[in-house]
Amino acid sequence: MEQQLRELRALASRAENRRTETGIPRVAMVQGEIPEHRLAAVYDPMVNLILTGSKTMTVGDRTFHYDPATYFVMSIDLPAVGSVHPSARGEPYLAVSLTLDPIIVANLMADIPKRSGGGLYGSAFSVAPVTPELLDAWLRMMRLLEHPDEISALAPAYEREILFRVLQGPHGWMLRDIASPDTALSRISVAIDWIRRNFAQDIRVEALAEMVALSVSAFHRHFKAVTALSPLQYQKRIRLLHARSQLIAGQGNATSIAFSVGYESPNQFSREYARLFGLPPSRDLAEVTRNLRRSGNPSHQAVAL
Repeated sequence: MEQQLRELRALASRAENRRTETGIPRVAMVQGEIPEHRLAAVYDPMVNLILTGSKTMTVGDRTFHYDPATYFVMSIDLPAVGSVHPSARGEPYLAVSLTLDPIIVANLMADIPKRSGGGLYGSAFSVAPVTPELLDAWLRMMRLLEHPDEISALAPAYEREILFRVLQGPHGWMLRDIASPDTALSRISVAIDWIRRNFAQDIRVEALAEMVALSVSAFHRHFKAVTALSPLQYQKRIRLLHARSQLIAGQGNATSIAFSVGYESPNQFSREYARLFGLPPSRDLAEVTRNLRRSGNPSHQAVAL
């Protein structure tokens, strides 16, 4: 596998220290030291392969650490905070990702033998060691960077193979569940989509449970199992991530932004902001600005990769 990893690292080394699109549909890459605030984001469903360095990601009260030759599966939209680290030899963090398309997963599942799901209470994110077969599929996908005229013909086949290898692995049930309409994961995804689109509104858990045809108690259990957060905690994270993004982008002061994301009390907003990000809004903004000036990189765009 080391030879495969070396070639993958060489192909992905053209990435920048932000989400870098490859020209291959749904495939992106990132490299280098990434400011912490750009790793606090709502992460799209993806398969993320670490090539060099390591990454720590916290979702709710669960923290995962993953190293080279491991891959991270996230099957729903999740608010998370993370940090990346160079290798022991000082090589920069390097990773590639494939954003998941439920339609493609569903079409693939129609062509392979059916297997039982992972149960109603499985988490929608986890990490696993990569296999030689999965690495090989990734390698053929990334070689298309050298042959862009072949992308439209070959990338769909390589994407299916990457997904197939993940489906055969320990976290394959997560992919199966996002493409299956009657699983708890797919039902929770509907509620999550509503919360993301309406995060500034007050939410009623009873209404969300009714929306996805679950009892209130079952909805709570499934939501917490999948996201590591309660529905109200999930909404709060979404609000605070949006608020931080607006604050760093200069789209208002802390008070106006607090109201815009749904808070009725600026003091409560400041307390909860500090609890999540470690500093109250004004001090956090000053720290982020200072770090961006020091790095010479003015971007505040989230990486989410």
